[in-house]
Amino acid sequence: MSSVFSENIKLSIFGQSHAEAIGMTLDGIPAGEPIDRKELQTFLNRRAPGSNDWSTKRKESDEPHFVCGLIEDTTCGSPITALIYNKNTRSGDYDAIRDVPRPGHADMTAHMKYGGFQDVSGGGHFSGRLTAPLCIAGGICMQLLESKGIFMGATIVSIGKEKAKGFDPVTVSESDFCCVKSKMFPSLESETEERMKAEIAKALAEQDSVGGVIECAIVGLPVGLGTHMFDGMENRIARLAFAIPAVKGIEFGEGFASASMRGSENNDPFCLSGEQVKTRTNHHGGILGGITSGMPLVFRIAVKPTPSIGKEQDSVSLGKWEETKLQIKGRHDPCIVPRAVPCVEAIAALAIYDAYIEWEATRRAQIERGSV
Repeated sequence: MSSVFSENIKLSIFGQSHAEAIGMTLDGIPAGEPIDRKELQTFLNRRAPGSNDWSTKRKESDEPHFVCGLIEDTTCGSPITALIYNKNTRSGDYDAIRDVPRPGHADMTAHMKYGGFQDVSGGGHFSGRLTAPLCIAGGICMQLLESKGIFMGATIVSIGKEKAKGFDPVTVSESDFCCVKSKMFPSLESETEERMKAEIAKALAEQDSVGGVIECAIVGLPVGLGTHMFDGMENRIARLAFAIPAVKGIEFGEGFASASMRGSENNDPFCLSGEQVKTRTNHHGGILGGITSGMPLVFRIAVKPTPSIGKEQDSVSLGKWEETKLQIKGRHDPCIVPRAVPCVEAIAALAIYDAYIEWEATRRAQIERGSV
């Protein structure tokens, strides 16, 4: 099913942007794991709308209400279900869109696929609002991974044409993540950060929007997560990345830049570091043959400009079957990149934790057989 991720853990996302509630069910989490709800809420607040100049003015607390799966903030082995109640909806803002679809949005394709019965208000199940329950699941997995010494973080490396530095692919550490997670606008360069904010403000003033690129890194990974073909770490992360509605591209390590490099430039020389094999550089982004190499795992995603803009655009009337003009009203983000940063961390945590469960079981079996 399209709203279910089912591998070693099973995640179901449900609800619509303006429905009574949105939520998630996460199955496959072992019993006895403590979950810090305060830390989880802090994580969700980074994604929540209405808290700054570059996000929609719709204000939602995004407080998860756990229905089952936790007893006194500890997992009990049952599926974990959490709801977030929608409180600040204005469905009337979407009346015109029922007949005239927004260019760049799923309005038209959803109408054709579901015969006009789809929920239009707020984008329905196609809305970025559904990344809130995605972040509940990812936030839980992130805490479980941190207990195993695996940490992750993401930073904005571009907004429009303004670019900032990313993480050092070899030396990136947990302290780098703490630096960006403490900021509502997670960038590593203060000077560039101000220019990126100005880029968003300019787009907003012109009734337009702007996109950007987010880089994510994971450290503390063992060698051996993932496998070849369809279950490589790139595959797992990419599948979840496209659950974030505005994502249009993803690359690992040098990514597309490696296409213009020679093998002697792109290959990472191996070296010994104590009892481990490392690489002196990290063009491969921590994944070789779909398998984690023990180096930091680094990937970037491209986020498109928000399709809901104030500028008049060409569209069609589905009822009259004629071309027409559309000027969108309502509350929309001029740039969703800053709020997408924790979403990227969430999908990384889900993919890594899912692969870690598999790796841990395989490792345990190898030890029992005496092959390790």
